[in-house]
Amino acid sequence: MTSTRAVAVDALVRIEDGAFSHLLVPDLVGRSRLEPRDRAFVTALVYGTLRMQRVLDDALARCSNRLLGSLEPAVRAALRLGAYQLFDDVPPHAAVGETVAAVAPRARGFVNGVLRALARGPLQWPVVDADTPDDGLGARLSHPDWLVQLLLDQFGRDDTVAMLALDNRPAPVALRPNRLRTTGDALAAELDGAGVDATRGELVDDALVLTAGGDVTRLAAVREGRATPQDQASQAVIGVLDPQPGERVADLAAAPGGKATAAAEAMRDSGLVVAADLHRGRLTRVRDASTRLELHVVQPIVVDAARPTFRASAFDRVLLDAPCSGLGVLRRRPEARWRITAADIDALARLQRELVAAAAPLVRPGGRLVYSVCTVSDAETTGIDEWARDAPALAGFVALPPPGSPWRPHGRGALVLPHDAGTDGMFVLALQAPG
Repeated sequence: MTSTRAVAVDALVRIEDGAFSHLLVPDLVGRSRLEPRDRAFVTALVYGTLRMQRVLDDALARCSNRLLGSLEPAVRAALRLGAYQLFDDVPPHAAVGETVAAVAPRARGFVNGVLRALARGPLQWPVVDADTPDDGLGARLSHPDWLVQLLLDQFGRDDTVAMLALDNRPAPVALRPNRLRTTGDALAAELDGAGVDATRGELVDDALVLTAGGDVTRLAAVREGRATPQDQASQAVIGVLDPQPGERVADLAAAPGGKATAAAEAMRDSGLVVAADLHRGRLTRVRDASTRLELHVVQPIVVDAARPTFRASAFDRVLLDAPCSGLGVLRRRPEARWRITAADIDALARLQRELVAAAAPLVRPGGRLVYSVCTVSDAETTGIDEWARDAPALAGFVALPPPGSPWRPHGRGALVLPHDAGTDGMFVLALQAPG
C-alpha cells in the first residue's frame, strides 16, 4: 500500500514542477486508496511544507553540505517534508524513518543523515514580535522579501504581519447554501445532525464556516447539491453583482463555476448565465457543478474574454473575475508565493485592463459591470480603478456604492483582507453603464 509520505513527496515534486496544489492534492489523495484520516494527514503535510518552505530551507541549509537547489527534486521534497514534520512535533522516528523510506534507496543515507542532524535541534518555528525588524519578516514568516515589502508599503506593519501569519494557517472551509433547495438555517441543522460544527459567516450572512477540516465533498449536502464549498469573499462578489431572475448575465472567466452557479441560484434558475472560459477542459467543471446543483440556466461556452464574440449590450450584468496574482489566497495556494514576481503583477495588470475594456461594451445601457480579483496589490486593484476612470472604453460608467464593513473602502471599490473577516483577500469594483 502506498505510504502517506510517498504520496506527499510525489505531490511536492509535481507542484515544484508547476502543478497547482489546490487541484493536484485532492486528486492524488483521492486516487491513493488511503484512509480518510491519512488523506487529511497528507494534505496537511503538503500544504504545511509549501507554506513554511523558506523556514525549512534555512534550517536544512545548516545541516547539509550540499545546496538544496543541486539535489534531485524528490530528495529536496523529502528533506523539506521531513523537516516540516520535525518542526511540527512529529516524533523523530516517524518523521525521519518513514520519510527516508519514501525516497529511492540510493538517496536514503543522505536524507537520513541530514534529517537526523536537524532532529538534534532544538527546533521551534520562528516568532515575530515588536523587536523583529521589517527586513526579518520574510524569513520568519516564510514569504519572499519583495512581497513582504510590497505589503508593508501598501498596508503598514500590523496588517502585513497579520496577513503573512494567516497565510501560514489552513484556510477555512465555507459552504454556500443552494437557496433553491435549502436555506442557511436548514443547512446548519443538517450539518449539526451529521456531527459537523459550523458557524455563520461574517461576510455573508447565510454562509456556513466549518470549524474543522476534512473532505467536504463527502458531505451529503455537497454531494446532493444543497451546498457548494465557496469562500465567503467569492460569495460576496455575487452579492455585489446582484443578478435578478430573468436577466442575462455573463461570467467572463467562469471556471470552475463557483460564481456562475451562485449567480444562477440568486436568479432562481430563471434567465441566462453565460459561463465563458478560454479553456474548454476547464468548462467541464462548470458543467459538473451545474448538474450537481440542478441548475439549467448556466450555459458554458469557450470564449476569449479579451476578444469576446457576444454582441454589444447583450447582458444586463457582466462579471469579470479576472486572472490575478492571487495574493489574497496564498493560504489556499501556498506555492504561489514562491512563483509570483513583481514583474508578473505588472503583466497581469496590463491583461486586466485589456479584459475590462473588452467587457464594458457587453453591458446594456444602465447595466452593471463588476470587476473582482482575489488579490491585494495596488496595481491590480486601485490601479485598475484609476485607469477605468479615464479609459475611453468605460466612458460614462459610474461607480456604484461599494459594500460596507468589514470591507474597506479602496479607491471607488472595496477590499477585504484575509484577517478582516477570516476570508480570502478580495477586491471588488461595481460600475454602472451609461444610459
